[in-house]
Amino acid sequence: MYKLTLSSRYLFKKRISYLALAAVALCVFIVVVVMTIMSGLVAGFKQKNHDFVGDCVVTSESLVGFAYYEDFMQTLEQADFVEAVSPVIKSYVMINRAGAKRNFGKEIIGIDAARHSQVTGFGDSLYHNSADPAKAFIPVYNPELTGCVLGIELWLQRDSQGKRIKENRPYPAAFEISTFPLTARGALARGGAGEVSTKTFYYSDNSHTGLARVDGSTIYLPFEWAQKLCMAGTDKRTNAIYIKFKPDVKLEQGRNKVNLLWQDFKQQKAELPQANLLENVNVQTWKEYRRTFIAAMEKEQTMLTVMFALVGITTVFIIFVVFYMIVSHKTKDIGILKSLGVSSGNVAALFGNYALMLGLLGSAIGSLGGWYFLLYVNEIEKWLFEKFEWQMWDRSLYVGIDQIPNDVDIRVVAIIIMSTVLACLLGALAPSFQAARLKPVQTLQVNQL
Repeated sequence: MYKLTLSSRYLFKKRISYLALAAVALCVFIVVVVMTIMSGLVAGFKQKNHDFVGDCVVTSESLVGFAYYEDFMQTLEQADFVEAVSPVIKSYVMINRAGAKRNFGKEIIGIDAARHSQVTGFGDSLYHNSADPAKAFIPVYNPELTGCVLGIELWLQRDSQGKRIKENRPYPAAFEISTFPLTARGALARGGAGEVSTKTFYYSDNSHTGLARVDGSTIYLPFEWAQKLCMAGTDKRTNAIYIKFKPDVKLEQGRNKVNLLWQDFKQQKAELPQANLLENVNVQTWKEYRRTFIAAMEKEQTMLTVMFALVGITTVFIIFVVFYMIVSHKTKDIGILKSLGVSSGNVAALFGNYALMLGLLGSAIGSLGGWYFLLYVNEIEKWLFEKFEWQMWDRSLYVGIDQIPNDVDIRVVAIIIMSTVLACLLGALAPSFQAARLKPVQTLQVNQL
């Protein structure tokens, strides 16, 4: 009982303890806030990439694409582990808005809107037709025209605060899209730079995936028209097939099954004219397919974790200094305790309890403060912008961030608290052993009293 009593007195009666408590709470506050925001950004970014491509992708390394995809899609649809599939054409085009004098190079994605929405989050990304993705390419102002869907950053403007200015309904806008169609051999279909395929499409909707590179450079076209513009020849070709597995199918397991089906399919088509195109096709999970983009965010998160590990080391040194000073000023108390029969182990345990209480209380204060700050972080940022025109992130640069992530992960907080308590115990370790080694005869000499 005396160990708990003395530990509490040291914690609440010594001013230097308040300094250590404030340092621990501040460290925990900073780590909780920053790690929560960073974890939210990384998790959100991964989910957006997952929503963009589905669970698995069968994709060609070449813009030429691969043939016989319809047969393989039928095979996939008959598989008991596949929920939906969608063919995708990807290419690069020149786009010119009617009335403008400049052409811009952009990426097009050709899809069947209804089918693609069953595999990916395309339907949810639509601004006007999220309830009925099948109408994505039908302009409301003239259903007879062929529509196109623009990445939201290509269309909607932003206000001074970085928020997008809403539109009530699509309004007429024509875009002339020009491509150089490729044959199955990878050659230009018409042999001359002046011979291009051109068609005018009309704005029908915009898409917000939350991925900067997609929303700022992509135009979605109906699959049939993208195929006509980009793929020359009699054999129909596509660049990729996006696949969604059934809910109970694990990602790697599903990818392996698709790969086996693909190897069998290649052997079946080995004697056909376009069989060579099947050799350049890979079967990947969404994580593998989007690895180039995801890896950068994960590396930033790892670097941030390492930086805060160094903050933890700083906490160890702060606790060490505080405990060293306390032990130095409490030698007489230690001598009296040991003269009364208190063992060296109990003396060390006394300061260990003190470090434990300091870590727990500091972690609790820091965690609650971080949680409360995160609860109102978006309101705080809004107030800072209104008063000082300052934002944590420029929404025009970070298009995927509409709100600062503030969902606290209990597991992350628990790890932070345990790490903090461990840091406090490590910092108190050496001073505690120093106190345990003190001898009453040395501390209670008359000339030292």
